[in-house]
Amino acid sequence: MKKFLKYFSVGEWVLWSSSVALIIISFCVFDRVNYLTLCASIIGATSLIFNAKGNPVGQALMIVFSVLYGIISYGFAYYGEMITYLGMTAPMAVVALVTWLKNPFGGKRSQVAVNNIKAREWGIMAVAAAAVTAAFYFILNAFNTANIIPSTISVTTSFVAVYLTFRRSPYFALAYAANDAVLIVLWVMASMENATYISVVICFVMFFVNDTYTFISWRAIQKKQAEALAGNK
Repeated sequence: MKKFLKYFSVGEWVLWSSSVALIIISFCVFDRVNYLTLCASIIGATSLIFNAKGNPVGQALMIVFSVLYGIISYGFAYYGEMITYLGMTAPMAVVALVTWLKNPFGGKRSQVAVNNIKAREWGIMAVAAAAVTAAFYFILNAFNTANIIPSTISVTTSFVAVYLTFRRSPYFALAYAANDAVLIVLWVMASMENATYISVVICFVMFFVNDTYTFISWRAIQKKQAEALAGNK
């Protein structure tokens, strides 16, 4: 237990505990009914703090969160979110989990080896993201998806995020932060019709803060790993 407590820094414990506290408070104030939303939010926040350490446990928890979030999205006819998380984010989180486990840094599976993506691959990803966006727009339109424009943008940011997660790039966290911003807009729209969804808005605000921290953390990890590799030569 003592080793586990020391695994996260004081700042990380404060970030996680404050995120969970705000999620619970917002649930008690605005919802008090949808316990599935509360459960998903806490699991999501916990996955992010493990992701910030480059720990594969974060991806395992992301699989669970994706399934729960897909169910929640279905309840408000956000079919884009449902299809994205159940059909793309969850499966890619499985692939990312396997990839992270196969690419540990220094033989320790508690931290993945950070990867650098070359310019050519960024271009390929951009073309793929554009194709996915175009295809999903027509799919979502066929399903009469609520708030289709931000829903479509969410698909784009989600695709980029899951791709960069699989490729072990620090920029996956920035892509998720961008996705969080879009989701904040989506659920603010939903909360205008049903105030219980304000708790989901608070959830993604906290996710935005956590994903921003994850990017900062991964850049620091990347630097330390590079120094360690240079020292071993």
